[in-house]
Amino acid sequence: MAFHVEGLVAIVVFYLAILAVGIWAAWKTKNTGSEGDRSEAIIVGGRDIGLLVGGFTMTATWVGGGYINGTAEAVYVPGYGLAWAQAPIGYSLSLVLGGLFFAKPMRSKGYVTMLDPFQQLYGKRMGGLLFIPALMGEMFWAAAIFSALGATISVIIDINVNISVIISALIATMYTLVGGLYSVAYTDVVQLFCIFLGLWISVPFAMSHPAVTDIGLTAVHQVHQAPWLGSINSLDIYTWLDNFLLLTLGGIPWQAYFQRVLSSSSATYAQVLSFLAAFGCLVMALPAVLIGAIGASTAWNETEYGVPDPMTKKEADMILPIVLQYLCPVYISFFGLGAVSAAVMSSADSSILSASSMFARNIYQLSFRQNASDREIVWVMRITVFLFGASATAMALLASSVYGLWYLSSDLVYIIIFPQLLCVLFIKGTNTYGAIAGYLFGLVLRITGGEPYLYLQPLIYYPGCYPDENNIYIQRFPFKTLAMLTSFFTNIIVSYLAKYLFESGILPPKLDFLDAVVARYSREHMDKATLVKSDNIVLNELAPVNPRHSLTLSSTFTNKEAFNYVDSSPELSNTEDD
Repeated sequence: MAFHVEGLVAIVVFYLAILAVGIWAAWKTKNTGSEGDRSEAIIVGGRDIGLLVGGFTMTATWVGGGYINGTAEAVYVPGYGLAWAQAPIGYSLSLVLGGLFFAKPMRSKGYVTMLDPFQQLYGKRMGGLLFIPALMGEMFWAAAIFSALGATISVIIDINVNISVIISALIATMYTLVGGLYSVAYTDVVQLFCIFLGLWISVPFAMSHPAVTDIGLTAVHQVHQAPWLGSINSLDIYTWLDNFLLLTLGGIPWQAYFQRVLSSSSATYAQVLSFLAAFGCLVMALPAVLIGAIGASTAWNETEYGVPDPMTKKEADMILPIVLQYLCPVYISFFGLGAVSAAVMSSADSSILSASSMFARNIYQLSFRQNASDREIVWVMRITVFLFGASATAMALLASSVYGLWYLSSDLVYIIIFPQLLCVLFIKGTNTYGAIAGYLFGLVLRITGGEPYLYLQPLIYYPGCYPDENNIYIQRFPFKTLAMLTSFFTNIIVSYLAKYLFESGILPPKLDFLDAVVARYSREHMDKATLVKSDNIVLNELAPVNPRHSLTLSSTFTNKEAFNYVDSSPELSNTEDD
């Protein structure tokens, strides 16, 4: 295929426009916040992100290259079709659930990152452990979409894949480096607009190509391949449900999502943003679904693509850029390419900033340098943005199974972080012992279930498993959800068991090596003693507390503080280490 100068010029112009918006936003953030909270302005945008920009940036966080390309691929692949395109509904429901149950308690308590409540309740060690799957998810996601972008660009304008990946990563890293969340948010507005316009402009041209059969006919009748509406085999129902729950519930505990929630000007705004983004995700999926349907309705032997078709050539994952290239006029395909590259950059910059924010605050500041200056934290963030961006780029260029690694790490987010987030926000009385036990149980059950993308054989063969063409066993049983539920209940059971053993005297206080039960109880009493000795005694602080002689099941297991929202936003203490 010939080198297209016009395509290269279009990409360069688009990238320069994005960079200009990012630099303008970086200049704007310099005028936001005092000198003392510059790092917080970078992480959560000074907590003054409005509805319009917030809605765009939260939508763009999910509507990335994987979302657009993956939805089109699922609809196109024979035997799967629209029935298996779970991302649009799954992620939209994830945002709705996040807005209903998680956005308000997180924003009203004034946290800065998703890991703050974990470190506040479980201590810095547990925060460090939870940082690992969170970091893996963000980094492998960024690497996967950089890899997809390189292949997409090379399909249409025929330039070296490595060059396109490196340039795209440099642009995204550069404006994230200088502007933080402001740059990411404002470039997301431009990128989401380009995605919407670019894909919708491409659809009518592709649909009117002579080689394309009416998609209404091919939806229910076999013409060139199986109907693109697809179906769910009775044997695959549990797999479908497992994957759907992974997308819906596992889509909540991501720093990229909570960064937008915590940047909202109020808890109510955080909820509204989640609902707006849920609607935005559904709307943005429509052109991708149509492009997948067009790919399934095309007689490829009547196009310049020729034979065999993309499925036979194992290029089904590239169906979106292939449709743009071979079914649209040249200038339209270049415009659509800009849309795809916009989708990639809008997700990659979010992942890089999320990983950097968690490291700078929860690992560097709260775990090692509690007295670090704000300027020092800002520089740590800038360095880690560069390092994480470079690492994601290197993985995109070198790793052959980057998607397999991302699938595994996103499973860990669902299995490990989601049940921990439920416990820390809504379950009263969980502690570090339960959190570590739940973490380990969930991790072991997930790893022993195998991973076909990484050619990992399972150690536990659940009912219904079968070998694929590579003789790697595929699980039909919803073992990921089983692992998540096991992690959740293990956390609760072990927490209450440890609490009972220490408080009843069965185990001596010196065995509380994590300071999770005895030491916490002692500190609470020391705080009360300090209050009594203080000169600033308020009468109600000395009022006697009547003992509670009965506890209901709901009061025992419900953390009511999570529902007692207040208008003020007390910051997490930098020296908190429970």
